[in-house]
Amino acid sequence: MTDPIFGEVIASYTRAQALADGEQIEVTATAREAGITFPVFLTRAVWSEFVEVPDGVTCQDESGRLWDIIWMLRTAARQTPGPLLRFQFYVRNDNRKPKLVTLKAECGPRDIEDAQPAITVMLPEED
Repeated sequence: MTDPIFGEVIASYTRAQALADGEQIEVTATAREAGITFPVFLTRAVWSEFVEVPDGVTCQDESGRLWDIIWMLRTAARQTPGPLLRFQFYVRNDNRKPKLVTLKAECGPRDIEDAQPAITVMLPEED
């Protein structure tokens, strides 16, 4: 593939590859329930850290933790005009007090050859 501005692409990693490798997880069905119309994907790091329930943590489940992320994404997206946003939510990864964490979300093409918009939720330091 050749980019008209930057020239030949040396390497690429598509969303389809990231999904197949487990590096991204599609959560579009839950996002649609919350009123988000674009496909939504979480990075593996977000899923592992904030959706999966750590061993020994009580009164938590994956569907509830995912809903918290999606709902706070929806709330932030309604207030943010651009393609990049940061949002916060509380999560409990132990049996003590919940911790406020920040995630970022970016709206961009679904994949290299699919310009339809999609949202990727990631840790603040991820690209």
